[in-house]
Amino acid sequence: MLTIDLPIFPILTTERLVLRELRPSDVERVFAMRSDPLVMEHVPRPMATKVEDASALIDLINSMVAAKDAVQWAITLKGDDTFVGLIGFWRIVKEHHFAELGYMLARDHWGKGYISEAIGTVLPFGFEALGFHRVEAITRPENVASIRALEKNGFVREAHFKENIFWNGAFHDSLHFGRLETDSRSNHLCSTTQDHGESRTQDQGERGQRGGLHQQAARRCGR
Repeated sequence: MLTIDLPIFPILTTERLVLRELRPSDVERVFAMRSDPLVMEHVPRPMATKVEDASALIDLINSMVAAKDAVQWAITLKGDDTFVGLIGFWRIVKEHHFAELGYMLARDHWGKGYISEAIGTVLPFGFEALGFHRVEAITRPENVASIRALEKNGFVREAHFKENIFWNGAFHDSLHFGRLETDSRSNHLCSTTQDHGESRTQDQGERGQRGGLHQQAARRCGR
């Protein structure tokens, strides 16, 4: 059985981001994000209709973190502590040593590579500090930006489920992605060829007899 031991909530940093604990004072920004129909387009959850909905979500997330059933971070920009999004392991299955990754970003920060950058930081933390063997992520076929961010960080598309989600009166497909801790040992090959601020979880491939590995990883990176 996996044991989650975080006596102090971890603050993670990237080239452009600071990932910190979610706070009650973030409620207005959380409400703005969760009440935006474009942000919620691919999320099978009710949109927030009042600030109290956002406050309840913050309380739920923090209670799950306290119970060691989840680890989720508020996304902020370096030099600006304002909440701009959420990312983290919202479901941890300790018996099987895996977690499900989820993320959401305020619409005025789309298109800047922030989610890919954040994934590239929380994923190694999940494997190395939390001891996950596997991390999963689920998205919709229409959510091209989410798919791109996962694939840039070494996730493999494992399944396409047809109409397995019923939401708002319609059935929807879902794509299931996964990445293993063992993948991280050979999945560094994109770090010097990716744009800074995108995935940095993969390293340079070695030449010569390892050229085959380099080509395989290049395909995973979409090159």
